[in-house]
Amino acid sequence: MLTSVGRRAYMVKYFKEVLGNEGKVYVCNSDDKSIAFKYADEKVISPLIYDENYIPFLLDYCRKNTINIVISLFDIDLLMLARHKKEFEEIGTKVIVSDSQVVEVCNDKWKTYNFLKDNGFHAPLSFLNMGEVVNKIEVGELSYPIVVKPRYGCGSISVAMAYDEEDLRYLTKKANEDIANSYLKYESAVTEEKVIYQECLKGQEYGADIINDLYGETQNVIVRKKIAMRSGETDIAQLVDEPIIKDTLFRLGKYTKHIANMDCDVFLVDGVPYVLEMNARFGGGYPFSHMGGCNLPKAIVDWVKGKIVDKSTISAKTGITGYKEIYITEI
Repeated sequence: MLTSVGRRAYMVKYFKEVLGNEGKVYVCNSDDKSIAFKYADEKVISPLIYDENYIPFLLDYCRKNTINIVISLFDIDLLMLARHKKEFEEIGTKVIVSDSQVVEVCNDKWKTYNFLKDNGFHAPLSFLNMGEVVNKIEVGELSYPIVVKPRYGCGSISVAMAYDEEDLRYLTKKANEDIANSYLKYESAVTEEKVIYQECLKGQEYGADIINDLYGETQNVIVRKKIAMRSGETDIAQLVDEPIIKDTLFRLGKYTKHIANMDCDVFLVDGVPYVLEMNARFGGGYPFSHMGGCNLPKAIVDWVKGKIVDKSTISAKTGITGYKEIYITEI
């Protein structure tokens, strides 16, 4: 079952191809406005993630339908599932999710920054205090533009560039308003410092999939050069061989010990990789890896069955450029 499936119908198709006639793909979402409902074998509308009935609902549904594997495609959902992973295991359902500590590091951009810095990785300078940003700019330790975004953000909600102090103050106010009026308010409720400020890196942006097995052991890294972006997702990308990025992310995977996929954003600045984002799930860039021959859905199913997965299953050819397309379908 894929939870919080949203628009990611392609993930349903990938898993259906793997299972063939030997299983079903179930999906759930908090409303029925999901194109993935069209392609799944079975579908159900779930309570909202932060509803007290959400986990009991999923447990009951998995038990009744003998669901073996649960995978979430949404950051906020990851944390809820990670905290209740053992309850699912008790009914025979394997939740493909990292430990809650790993998910918390990925979901909180301030924790991401400190994790990267503490473990010897390069990351953009980040701050939680706007006054500190202004002071550093005044003394020449930092310069505009500054990236302003929600600390617990996803989907590029309220991510913007401040080119002067007036921008900085306005965008801070706007980000706080956007957080209060969206699902970001739930995770953000744990702190007063809901906005993060980051230096704007100047370099080529890359995306990557760090693939670990179900024991958190790093198996492979697939790197893609971002050519065009739209609403925070990669529209056009080329699968590339960038050894310095690959080596850096192999090392990162060994530190995080995450489960299955970790979607990462990296900037290459003067030959130095800077890690910008870590998402402990399938990201919007995974279809490019899949197009290149990587079949992580198959690997996950085989790992759960106790099978050995050949390296070729989770590898992708380089030099291939992929384009996302938009088309209309009726439900």
